[in-house]
Amino acid sequence: MSTLTLARAVNAGLRAAMTDDARVVLLGEDIGKLGGVFRVTDGLLDQFGAARVIDTPLAESGIMGTAVGLAYRGYRPVVEIQFDGFVYPAFDQIVCQVAKLHYRTGGAVRMPLTIRIPWGGGIGAAEHHSESPEAYFVHTAGLRVIAASDPREAYVLLRQAIASDDPVVFFEPKRLYHSKGEVDTDLDLADEPPMGLARVVREGTDVTLVTYGAQVPVALDAAVAAEEEGVSIEVVDLRSISPVDYRTVTASVRKTGRAVVTHEAAREAGVGAEIVASIAERCFEYLEAAPQRVTGHDIPYPPAKLEGHHLPDLDRILAAVDRVMDRPHTMAGASQ
Repeated sequence: MSTLTLARAVNAGLRAAMTDDARVVLLGEDIGKLGGVFRVTDGLLDQFGAARVIDTPLAESGIMGTAVGLAYRGYRPVVEIQFDGFVYPAFDQIVCQVAKLHYRTGGAVRMPLTIRIPWGGGIGAAEHHSESPEAYFVHTAGLRVIAASDPREAYVLLRQAIASDDPVVFFEPKRLYHSKGEVDTDLDLADEPPMGLARVVREGTDVTLVTYGAQVPVALDAAVAAEEEGVSIEVVDLRSISPVDYRTVTASVRKTGRAVVTHEAAREAGVGAEIVASIAERCFEYLEAAPQRVTGHDIPYPPAKLEGHHLPDLDRILAAVDRVMDRPHTMAGASQ
């Protein structure tokens, strides 16, 4: 068992996957000699060589097209998109080729391709460096979409994504890159829950708080604050946002009778909208109040000095909890 940052856990996951399978190759901008902008691939070039850790031109569509060809020939490429907002030039390749080749060929071609995306705000960066584009990919049939929330989850989920025969968009919350946690790098993946399953990270009885990625620690903080006011919050980390493990979500909501969903991405047509609609369809007779969403605003990502007003925080989550509890918004730490 080692104490690793989330960034180092991703590095360890890549190293283990490359050690176990010579077909795993990495592609991306500055991932070799520099070790990536966030140093996530640091040391891998020295260990595995330039034939498996490939520094690419600044051309996301070309990177993704090359990865498609590698996957077609039996490799397991892992692409790093340097920043979340840089994925858009590769969007055509992802939705028209990566997501569809298995279906288009009647199952004859697999796309065991992992797309790593440092993702979200909270680091004082500008637009195109703080985006939350997950809904685009969730809407695209043929893709798995995964979001890690702590170092152990990042290690396990990345290993599972690379081993999968399905294409996986793997979101890494960059504001958590320096968060630390215990990681067993000798674990047996066969003993781990499948990457499509959600997990209950804190049990509760009054409200279900559903989230993923960087919002998981915020949700846990909200649960602690709410407990001081006598409200018990159950926190569900989705882990997989496509497909969603609705069995875990609905079991929790049917127990608590109330639901709040939070994510960084915009509210309009976001992942939260789909989850709330599905909760209403599957749990209507159990609900004590209308489910609530706490999201980023429907605006381009704001300048760094304003991102604190944009990102869903403990205050806004507690306000939503108060609404579903039908009580005045007076929880500790919350603005009136």
